[in-house]
Order: sequence, then structure tokens, then C-alpha cells
Amino acid sequence: MVTTTPQEPVYVIGAGPGGLAVAATLRARGVRAVVLEKSGSVGASWRGHYDRLRLHTTRRLSGLPGLRIPRSYGRWVARADVVRYLEAYAEKHELDVVTGVEVHRIEPAGDGSGAWTLHASGGRRLTGRAVVVATGYNHTPAVPAWPGRETYGGELVHAREYRSPEPYAGKDVLVVGVGNTGAEIAADLAGGGAARVRLAVRTAPHIVRRTTAGWPAQRTGILIRRLPPRLVDRLGAGMARLAVPDLSAHGLPRPDTGLATRARAGAVPVQDVGLIDAVRAGKVEVVAAVEALEGAEVVLADGTRIAPDAVIAATGYRRALEPLVGHLGVLDDRGRPLARGPRCPKGHPGLYFTGFTNPISGMLRELARDAERIARRVART
Repeated sequence: MVTTTPQEPVYVIGAGPGGLAVAATLRARGVRAVVLEKSGSVGASWRGHYDRLRLHTTRRLSGLPGLRIPRSYGRWVARADVVRYLEAYAEKHELDVVTGVEVHRIEPAGDGSGAWTLHASGGRRLTGRAVVVATGYNHTPAVPAWPGRETYGGELVHAREYRSPEPYAGKDVLVVGVGNTGAEIAADLAGGGAARVRLAVRTAPHIVRRTTAGWPAQRTGILIRRLPPRLVDRLGAGMARLAVPDLSAHGLPRPDTGLATRARAGAVPVQDVGLIDAVRAGKVEVVAAVEALEGAEVVLADGTRIAPDAVIAATGYRRALEPLVGHLGVLDDRGRPLARGPRCPKGHPGLYFTGFTNPISGMLRELARDAERIARRVART
């Protein structure tokens, strides 16, 4: 089935914050945009996050173009309110969102027009004047290929499956990974009735206070983003000594690489929402990284063997863009787009990517800025 329109639209793949923001800014410039979403609703990834999650960025600095987040949602917006906001955003801007359609592959139309062909579910072939890929930073759960994983006899789930601590009441739980998700889940379990919580750490993270004397960490991230990395590394180390206690005695030493150096490699700081107090109180025990799974046991890097009741792998996500655009040569060796925002990959005009970085200045803020830039570029061309 071939679907075309007299005036081919811009197709936006993904109805998360990035995709909705691009569609709204395009519509504001008179450009027809159609959002294709494989799930049944907007904001699908936010609907699946754990219950206690709140934005780590402030309400004022997290709104998308054309609609502020309601003040009644508070300074740190809860997961459920983010979903409500995205629903209201799509409705206010009267966005053309088509749910239940998954795009499998994108390729140039091949007719010299500069258009793009999208191969989608149900045998659809859609033709668009441009394509914006906004399928999300947290797309496909990634669990390391630990030796013995396939035959592990214990309970092993990815953090995406975690909702609340209630199912783990009275249990011995190992959380693997000390990014923001792992740190928050560990603190959630510690305060929610788990009998024992251990946190497996391979590399000590940078931990920052969400606010210091009322000043949000996000604003600091915005101010330092353009500074030289070496300077940011020194400033970050100084701020950490002033604001964050030394947890070396509890198994979390200060990191040996600078904040900006780590961020450039893709590792954002961990915002403290209870981890520091939980570690200091002994409610969260820091242990070595996981090396293997044997039977019902977990083997740690220091040789220790433990047998927790459940293992929650907060081990991140893959962008999973290879089936969609891998054949175009537009991804780096880590599967990330070579060009993002208003820049198109070399040789592929009309193909845009947004939402595939996790900047210290705040993802929603940068998605909003990207949307404006992409819309301006598309409207000009």
C-alpha cells in the first residue's frame, strides 16, 4: 500500500516530548507534520517509568514550545504529571498523532525529489518531504551479557520493569548500576520495606545535590555547558567537596575523572534524591560490579558470591536505531546519530534526529531548543 498526499508532510517518528515539540513548532510555521507512534498513546516511555520518578530539571526550564508546565505541578514534576502535560500539549497544538504505527526502515525516495520513504507496520509505505527521528534516548532496555545470564535461577529484571518497592518488601535486592535510575531505585527500595538493598557499582559516579541553597543543579549545568572541560572538571571537584560528603568509607569514593570529561563520554552526574542518606545510614550497601551469574548466585568483581532474592539491572538503554537507519551510514560506532538537531547527516538532507543525548543542561530544555531549530530549518527548505 502506497500512501501519499498532494503536499507531502514531514513525518515525525515518536510521540514523546521531542517528537511532539517538533510537530508543534512545525505546525506553528505552517508546515504539515504527522507524528507516528508505535504505542497507543503519547508519552509512552514516561508512562512506563517507576512511580516515584520526578523530573530532575525544574518545571520552569522543562516546558516545551508553546505551553508552560502548570505551576500546580510543583517545582519537580512527577512522572504522572509529565504524562498529563504531554497529553495536554498534543491537544492544545492539535497535533496529528497516528498511534499504533511502527516505522521499520527509512530510505530516500529515489526519485530525485529529495523526499523520504518510510516502511511501516501493516505494509505501509509513506512518503514525506522530511523525516524527524525522535524515537527516544531510552528506547530498548540493555542488560549486559553476563556469563550465565541465560541459565540464572534467580529473579532478574531490567529497571524498566520496576514500578514501586511494594513487591520487594522483606526481600534481599541487588540493584546493578549507579546512574540516576539505579541510585533512585536503590533509595526507593531502602525506604520502601526491602529487607536488604545492595548497589553494584563498577565506576564511582559524580553525585550532585539537586539543589544547593535553593539553586538547582540544572542551572549550573546550563552555565558551565560552554566552558572548557578542564575548567568544568576543576569547578565540579570543588563543588563536590563543598556540597557532597565523602562516601569512600561506604564504598563510594570520589570519581577519578572530572565531571565534564565523564559527561562528554555520555555519563551524566547522579542527582541525589535520597541515595547519600541511604548509603550513610547503611540502608544501601555498595558492592563491587557484577561479573557473572551462576545458578542462583551473583558473582561480583571482587570474588564475592551473593544470592539475592531479586536483581534489578539499571544498566541503561540502547538507541536501537540500526534497523531504522543503519543502512544509511548516519550512525557512529556506538549507534548514535552523527548529526543531531537542525544538522542533517552529510549527503542526507531532510533527515533529522532529536533526543539522542542526555545533556547536563536538561534533556527537555534541549529538546525544546532543538525543535525550534529543526522547524526553522525545515520551513526554510
